[in-house]
Amino acid sequence: MHRAPIDDIALFLRRLQWTALGVGACWLLWVLAPVLTPFVVAAMLGWLGDPLVDRIERTGRSRNTSVTLVFTFMALLVVLVLVILVPLIERQISTLIVSLPSYRDWFTATAIPWLEQRTRLEISDWLDLNHLIELVRSNWERAGGFATTLLGYLSRSGFALIGLVANIALLPVLTFFFLRDWDVLVDRVASLIPRDYLATISRLAKESDEVLGAFLRGQFLVMLVLGVMYGVGLWGVGLDLGILIGIIAGLLTFVPYLGPASGIILGVIAALVQYGDWKHVLGVLAVFGVGQVVESYWLTPKLVGDRIGLHPVAVIFAVLAGGQLFGFLGMLLALPVAAVANVLLRYAQERYTHSRLYAGEQPTILIDPAQAPIVPKANDAGRTEREVE
Repeated sequence: MHRAPIDDIALFLRRLQWTALGVGACWLLWVLAPVLTPFVVAAMLGWLGDPLVDRIERTGRSRNTSVTLVFTFMALLVVLVLVILVPLIERQISTLIVSLPSYRDWFTATAIPWLEQRTRLEISDWLDLNHLIELVRSNWERAGGFATTLLGYLSRSGFALIGLVANIALLPVLTFFFLRDWDVLVDRVASLIPRDYLATISRLAKESDEVLGAFLRGQFLVMLVLGVMYGVGLWGVGLDLGILIGIIAGLLTFVPYLGPASGIILGVIAALVQYGDWKHVLGVLAVFGVGQVVESYWLTPKLVGDRIGLHPVAVIFAVLAGGQLFGFLGMLLALPVAAVANVLLRYAQERYTHSRLYAGEQPTILIDPAQAPIVPKANDAGRTEREVE
């Protein structure tokens, strides 16, 4: 049955309205990105902490008491990370700056001649390593580190400084309210969904929550544990930059092979520059070998399990695309949007494989390739019978 032209026009207008609404929402998101950033961060923290609040609440405590306990734990964790990690990274970077001449000498006197001898390429002719290292060192020393650069930028813009202070002050307040009212917000959103689509949207929302949770709660915890293991292990081997290399390898763990590969390369180079023997190189390889065994046989099965996470390529693309389009807010929204898109694509594939377009109007069943196809056909009574054509 063909639709009337008026129906086609109405369908086109509805699609045009939804398209205009989507474009308007993206424009509004882009304009309000600086204001929305603390709200998005607080909402993500509330989403992460809500399962723990619900678990404590099931023990008989009130919602406010459960939220207070979880909020206090999260605040203490953030303070602990800032107190321990920030000075540690600053000392490691200072050690790296001081060690740059040693790395320059090792590359120019050992690594590059070794590569030129085996590849027969004149690498030193087109790679001025001395100039690159001195440029990095002079720029860093002139800036005085990351903190000085950031404060210098903020001091040039009074509104930026006020906005940063306001966002930092708002973040704990917003996080507390999101933790307290998360279930209420979810119920209110669910009440607005058309009843005919409630089951489908609830299923997709649950799958999106599982996908994003598998990545954030599982993979991030794997990254944290491996970063600590690699950092402590390399520090135990004796590398001055072991903790910094371990943190980098841990952060890159969500990309298969990239995290351990980058850590091994950086660790081996640091061992050769600092000690110049194979004993410490073997120590670096042993640290990453143990880390890979622990990740494969304990961390990933225990923390991530068989839940469907996001593909690392999709994560990288989503973060870069979100940052390019909407800045820091886009990077924050990248993972939730990628999780929802991943679930919607799987749902679209499921609908397609069950559609008549995929299966065909009248599927043919072959019992024996030598025989003619047997096609299901409905008789007059509405029952099916097989007819050989």
